Amino acid sequence: MPGICNIRRWMALLLAAATLGGVSSGAAPSWAAAQARSWTMDEILRQVDRGAKEFQSLTADIERTKVTVVVDDHSTESGQIRLRRDSRMRIDLTLPDPRTILRIGDKLYIYNPKIRRVEEYSLGQHRALLDQFILLGFGTTADDLRKSYLMSVEGEESLGSQKTVRLQLIPKDDDVRKEISHIEVWLDQATWVPAQQKFHETGSGDYFTVRYTNVTRNVPIPDTRFRQNWPAGVTRVKPQG
Repeated sequence: MPGICNIRRWMALLLAAATLGGVSSGAAPSWAAAQARSWTMDEILRQVDRGAKEFQSLTADIERTKVTVVVDDHSTESGQIRLRRDSRMRIDLTLPDPRTILRIGDKLYIYNPKIRRVEEYSLGQHRALLDQFILLGFGTTADDLRKSYLMSVEGEESLGSQKTVRLQLIPKDDDVRKEISHIEVWLDQATWVPAQQKFHETGSGDYFTVRYTNVTRNVPIPDTRFRQNWPAGVTRVKPQG
């Protein structure tokens, strides 16, 4: 199991940065400024708390764009996410390559059908820390946010057809901040769950954006959606370090 200084690698796994990816490949998400409203942090956190109490599950189309600034490279991958409050998550990728990411409690599985291989990871002692990122805004309470981040309200914006409030979060943990300098979160005012998250890597200027569309909350997701129903004959490996 890697140490805390490899947190970026593990966030990449949980956010499907090695596999994941609204917008076309190579294009950055765009938004237009909305008419400003003077949201206070207390008002927003009250809405977040209300949403956290109600949150049970979520399904959405998901798209991740990774930007490497020094070479001006944009790479985008997309699929669908299913997420339950009990730490069960499944991401089925479709573009550009099919892949499945399955998370059940402390276990994370990545299935690559092209090479018929399943990688199994144990999150172990880093589960709680990493949940700050994968569950950021999905069932997160105001106390969770206050404990982990310095927060500021950056304004109200339109993201496609969604009216959002954008927050900036600076991790309080020194080790996390060595990897992620700050995070931007666009909260949909209709649901108070993220419409978009943007993670800024420390030092390099690189960032990755995760966009959620066609979001449906609190619909039953059966246990069968989270089974390890890999085809017969797949190779199972447990990568080290």
